Amino acid sequence: QVQLVESGGGLVQAGGSLRLSCAASGPTFARYTMGWFRQLPGKEREFVGAVRWTEDSAYADSVKGRFTISRDNAKNTVYLQMNSLKLEDTAVYYCATRDGWRWGFQEYDYDTWGQGTQVTVSS
Repeated sequence: QVQLVESGGGLVQAGGSLRLSCAASGPTFARYTMGWFRQLPGKEREFVGAVRWTEDSAYADSVKGRFTISRDNAKNTVYLQMNSLKLEDTAVYYCATRDGWRWGFQEYDYDTWGQGTQVTVSS
C-alpha cells in the first residue's frame, strides 16, 4: 500500500509563499489522482486541489489563481505551490491518493492519506 509523507509547512507572513511536497512510496504513483486537502481546527477537511496522471489540475475557488499543484512522477512526488497566502489559509494540509484517473473532490473519494503538515499564515 502506498504511503505518503508531506513536508514544507511552516510559518509565513500574509502575502508570502510556501511550497508543500508530498512524497509517495510504491511503484504505481503515476496512476493515482493526487489531492490536497486542508483542515481547520474543529472543521472537516476541505478540498484544495487535485492533479491527475495527465497533469491536468483542478482547484477550489478559494485558492484558484494563488495555488498550483504539480507532480513529478519520476520522483513520486506531488507539490502544492501556495502564493499570496492569506490568514484564512492557515490549516493542516494533507495529500491523498485516489486510484485511477477520475477527479475526486470529496474526502471520501480518496484512499490513502499523509500525516499532514501545518501551515500558519501570520499578519
